[in-house]
Amino acid sequence: MTSGEARQAFLDFFMSKSHQVVPSAPMVVKNDPTLMFTNAGMNQFKDIFLGNTEPKQKRVANSQKCLRVSGKHNDLDEVGHDTYHHTMFEMLGNWSFGDYFKKEAIEWAWEFLVDVLKLNSSDLYATVFEGSPEDGLEVDKESMDLWRQFLPEDRVLLGSKKDNFWEMGDSGPCGPCSEVHIDLRSPKEKSKISGRELVNEGHPQVVEIWNLVFIQFNRKANGSLESLPAKHVDTGMGFERLCMALQGKQSNYDTDVFQPIIQEISRECGIAYGNNIKTDVAMRVVADHLRAVSFSIADGQLPSNVKAGYVIRRILRRAVRYGYTFLNFNEPFINKLVPILANQMGKWFPELTAQQELITKVIFEEEQSFLRTLETGIRMLDGIMEKASKQGKREITGNDAFILYDTYGFPFDLTELILREHSLSVSKADFEKEMKVQKDRSRSVASVETHDWIEINPNAETQFVGYDSLKSEVKITRYRTVKQKGNEQYHLVFDKTPFYAESGGQVGDMGTITSSNETIKILNTVKENNLTIHLVDKLPAEANSTFMAEVDVNKRISTANNHTATHLLHHALREVLGSHVEQKGSLVHPDYLRFDFAHFQKMTDEEIRRVESLVNEAIRQNTMVDEHRDVPMDQAQQMGAIALFGEKYGDAVRVIRFGDSVELCGGTHVSATGNIGLFKIVSEGAISAGIRRIEAITAQKAEDFLYQQVDFIKNLKALMGNPPDVMVAAEKLVNENSSLRKQIEAFTKEHVKNLKGSLISTVASKNGASVIAQKVDIDNADALKDLAYQIRNEVPDLFLVLGAEINEKPLLTVMVAESIIESKKADASTIIREAAKVMKGGGGGQPFYATAGGKDPQGLEKAIAKAVEIFEKL
Repeated sequence: MTSGEARQAFLDFFMSKSHQVVPSAPMVVKNDPTLMFTNAGMNQFKDIFLGNTEPKQKRVANSQKCLRVSGKHNDLDEVGHDTYHHTMFEMLGNWSFGDYFKKEAIEWAWEFLVDVLKLNSSDLYATVFEGSPEDGLEVDKESMDLWRQFLPEDRVLLGSKKDNFWEMGDSGPCGPCSEVHIDLRSPKEKSKISGRELVNEGHPQVVEIWNLVFIQFNRKANGSLESLPAKHVDTGMGFERLCMALQGKQSNYDTDVFQPIIQEISRECGIAYGNNIKTDVAMRVVADHLRAVSFSIADGQLPSNVKAGYVIRRILRRAVRYGYTFLNFNEPFINKLVPILANQMGKWFPELTAQQELITKVIFEEEQSFLRTLETGIRMLDGIMEKASKQGKREITGNDAFILYDTYGFPFDLTELILREHSLSVSKADFEKEMKVQKDRSRSVASVETHDWIEINPNAETQFVGYDSLKSEVKITRYRTVKQKGNEQYHLVFDKTPFYAESGGQVGDMGTITSSNETIKILNTVKENNLTIHLVDKLPAEANSTFMAEVDVNKRISTANNHTATHLLHHALREVLGSHVEQKGSLVHPDYLRFDFAHFQKMTDEEIRRVESLVNEAIRQNTMVDEHRDVPMDQAQQMGAIALFGEKYGDAVRVIRFGDSVELCGGTHVSATGNIGLFKIVSEGAISAGIRRIEAITAQKAEDFLYQQVDFIKNLKALMGNPPDVMVAAEKLVNENSSLRKQIEAFTKEHVKNLKGSLISTVASKNGASVIAQKVDIDNADALKDLAYQIRNEVPDLFLVLGAEINEKPLLTVMVAESIIESKKADASTIIREAAKVMKGGGGGQPFYATAGGKDPQGLEKAIAKAVEIFEKL
């Protein structure tokens, strides 16, 4: 059975059991502060399990694309080295929201695996929760009895809390789970030891394929459990592992999920797969990471240096590094594999095909960049190795390796490999110590202590009234305390709210809530698990009071101006640049707007001006907003609304139209475009391969910007004596300045020439070298360097120390001839670092040339003397 047939069989089976098949949610999570990536099929249903949202369907099934590379669920280090761990993987799942429970879940799992897929029932094992005295939970006898209908007792095993009790996090919904494992070993291996001895022992051919989770408890912040009012089923089956079982393979990577990609890698590098463990691992890493990076880019997450973008960059660089080290790829190669992946999976995940050009371009640019980084790292490592060898050392420090890794992205294992080739080593313990310090620092910054919700009116769902009103009477339905870095904040949830919660690129509203005896500032409004949360720094004295909630009007108006302007900008860009322009990110702030979009070249000044002109023309037309709420998705698309890849939309959406601009949007907007007043682009540039970013301002901010530009021109004109034509006068000044600069350069060259002769006449023989040490009258650092190099070319066996005061600060230069470096082991950078301390400074450089700056001009001559003293002692 092919992978495509297996996926379809699963969905068809659960459709026959009255399940609604839903699309995969984006792999990149937005509007959830607790999660960067979808790491399980249940993520998109969190708010249902938490009781914050009523399910639209009681039974659901899908194939969810997942990514596990950070936090608790981190499989990155295992990927490629074993047969069944992956970064990106598909999870086949079926869910019941307060409908069926253990009986149906277990019976249907057996029916699908054995009756539909025809897996050998004698290879299957089931585990059930053994209970937990600390939680007051007994063995899950119900699940055990159900499994014993199908399996002999010796293949229904008890599992620990670690393996068979599923928890969403430190607190929240949880419950016992029952895992299905399969023994894929040969008959000969099975005869040696029973599969029951290998379940959950990490054996590559005795693996879990399906986890049936029975969510029936809520873990409170104090660790105690309480029963949930409704019981749910959440199952997840590893699609790649299932294909391994169905296709009779010993590795996920040998299935048709991965083999087309691996065979293409093998063809590109000219190395056969299956002959060498190191090259096999490298090909598996590349094949796996290609999928993770491609799906992430398709969902709107580009590689970057922060948060989710950093994770994606790290995955891609890991793949590049394996290809570079083990497969002899010195040029970008991963981007060439994108068409294979799109052809293989595009039918099921159309975003891959639609975004193929962008994915290919981004990966190519990232590969190019990192290959340059690897070259830089190798040059730096060469310098470190050379220094170690000169000092007679056979090991470099863990700190050096950490700097290479942390600052330049140079992998530790590549450092180890290169060092071994030069009969050198590195202290791994010291490197790991540096890594631990960094991780501990990150954890302390990110550490958040979240208390349980205190529920006042738990059944009330928050009604958002902020589209129609900026004021509303509200009551608090629940609140909690959150502590981070010693600061304490409080989260409030209301029965209704005029405050817009941060989402879709728009920042959250601020404002106040007021009762009869107090006013409390709303610092921000965010969404979490479908709850609208209002952040405050103090709790109301009487939480049961009725409050008047009021949005900060000025900030909301400015935000609405910028959000509507973003829509007009998007439409104008498509008009000017073409329909290939797609939104790839945005930020709508009261002070400015930021818009990221797909386009492969820099916009010209003319294009920017045309876009501005179109937006301002739309503003002057004063078009009224045409808003449609709760529109069915297919109807919205018929209206021409633009849907964004990587966004999760519900069955009913909100459509915002301003003339020809039609978008799906949940944000706040002006009632008419004329309210915006004025639109001005302040910057346009690249943020990634194929992605441009525009920053713009509107209304008062745009007016202020124009006033500043006008004032600047007026002041400049006054400074130049109010000439009739500023451009002509400015050009004249530039030409005069250039002429004067050339004269100064000529004077400086003559001065350096005279100084050189004077200094050479002072040469003294000390410690086997020609020593020149003097403070000179030079006011230019480049001239001082030029002087040092000129003297070096004329004086053999030179040891030169020059000092100068430049801009009232001391500058020290040391130059050493190669012959003196060899004979005396002199190192200019070592000498200058010590000498510079005398003038309260520091510096460095290379063994033959180094410079240092300082804070104390009075110490300059002492520093010169100190440098000579250090040399004489060598």
